[in-house]
Amino acid sequence: MKYIGRFLGWILLGINSCIVAGMLFCAYSPYIDPVTHPVWSCAGLAFPAFLVAAFLFLCFWLVFFRKYALLSFLGLLCSLGAVRTYFPINVFVSDVPEGAIKFLSYNTMAFEKNHANTKDNPNPVLEYLRNSRADIICLQEYIVGGRLTRAEVDYALRDYPYKNYYKISGSNGLGCYSRFPILSVRPVKYASSNNGSVAYTIDVDGDTLLVVNNHLESNKLTEKDKEVYRDMVKDPDKRKVSEGSRLLIRKLADASAIRASQADSIAKLVAGYKGEVIVCGDFNDSPISYTHRVIGENLKDAFVESGNGLGISYNQNYFYFRIDNILLSENLTSYHCTVDNTIKNSDHYPIWCYVAKK
Repeated sequence: MKYIGRFLGWILLGINSCIVAGMLFCAYSPYIDPVTHPVWSCAGLAFPAFLVAAFLFLCFWLVFFRKYALLSFLGLLCSLGAVRTYFPINVFVSDVPEGAIKFLSYNTMAFEKNHANTKDNPNPVLEYLRNSRADIICLQEYIVGGRLTRAEVDYALRDYPYKNYYKISGSNGLGCYSRFPILSVRPVKYASSNNGSVAYTIDVDGDTLLVVNNHLESNKLTEKDKEVYRDMVKDPDKRKVSEGSRLLIRKLADASAIRASQADSIAKLVAGYKGEVIVCGDFNDSPISYTHRVIGENLKDAFVESGNGLGISYNQNYFYFRIDNILLSENLTSYHCTVDNTIKNSDHYPIWCYVAKK
């Protein structure tokens, strides 16, 4: 019986070793070039599964065989940066200093698919923005037409004297509404048919702030693809998981490779700017990704700095990830960064924070 227990212990230790190795690979996958290795670069998506498994093994070993707990402990210790990025905890909350501005980023899903805006039935997304008290608002999927016009959006947000709409393709665009003067607007040049980024220079009380509003390459998943994924989650039998995984990974990998060059272009723009910077928007990628790492080079993630928990910002089709971000240059500090799940009229939740100079 003693030998059977020892044999089972070695099997569990072997499984634990594989899990720790997988967790470390996922944690450091943002350093994999998506153009050269598109599939492996998507490994960060699996990080939470390996993280939970490694933590459960740690608890198991602490109860039954304490000396083996060192393996999971060291793995978690080496993954601490990724853990902090994915699931920040900020217990001590600082008061918002006087002079801080409120910054908000929101993928509006075409203002709830062009929901009409009438006196009796106001557009809920517009109402949320109007009541947000944000000083600068950056919008993605700014799509109007049909039951909602740009003039109606501008009128609803008439408290913002400075505004810009940049058309990406068709009726799709990016928007910025500001209480501070927008001094210049220029698109970030990179290859994409239906996504884009715009850089605004904004005069904030005499200081020039560069704001880069992004809607990076989407994963191009069709409704049929999403249905396949939903079936995998609801009924994960071997055939569905095998066939569905191959389909989804191929599409995710293709999009990851396209986003890599977009991320490089944004990082180059930010690196060449000497003043304060805020980079925001829908990255269409998880916090453990090449996109987030490259764009965030020498920038701070506002949610990691002053948010709590997973901060899931995409809320449909079981793709529960934080893909909307606010990144700040080193001389800026964020307060109370929040992924606001109180409004459910888009497939994204807005993300906002207060920003002040150090």
